[in-house]
Amino acid sequence: MIARLRGVVLEKDAEDAVIDVQGVGYRVNFSSLSLGKLPAEGQPVDVRVRTVVREDAFDLFGFLSKAEEDVFLLLNGVSRVGPRMALGVLSGMEVPELVAALSRGEVARLAKIHGVGKKTAERLVLELKDKMKTVHLEAVSRGTAPAPTGGTHSDLVSALLNLGYKPPQAEKAAELATSRLGADAAFQALFREALKSLRAGG
Repeated sequence: MIARLRGVVLEKDAEDAVIDVQGVGYRVNFSSLSLGKLPAEGQPVDVRVRTVVREDAFDLFGFLSKAEEDVFLLLNGVSRVGPRMALGVLSGMEVPELVAALSRGEVARLAKIHGVGKKTAERLVLELKDKMKTVHLEAVSRGTAPAPTGGTHSDLVSALLNLGYKPPQAEKAAELATSRLGADAAFQALFREALKSLRAGG
């Protein structure tokens, strides 16, 4: 089974992308959040892949991090949640936020994701709450928010810029998070606090 693709982005559509690997084009399904982070057409890319084979289809699902892939597999393992719904859930929330919402049992928040609804949200929490608690820190550090490699402030700003926020927004959110939690707070906690302030409008 295909587990990884390293090539060039040939095309990007609303739900998938075609990755050219030495002249062979692979159509890969991504969450909308990951699709938005893929390089521009013609640029090199390296993605993790899960192959799903059915009687009538041979589908590839792509991920930008191991954390995203791990959460996808857990979601896909929930009763009545197929691979496309799992991608839909990942499209509604960044991986660190999704892991936190599931581990805290935030049904109302999860139900707001397009295509989920209250019953599915309740089932996700029931089956994944405990599992998410064991992968929480790993998902945050290896998902969309990179683990700090330099100064915490600069790493925090960089993580927010990678999510598409503008430099002034990222700087302000990083400063607010630091002032609220303290400069010695864990990177993951600062990242969550910064996202919280950004979504609240600063």
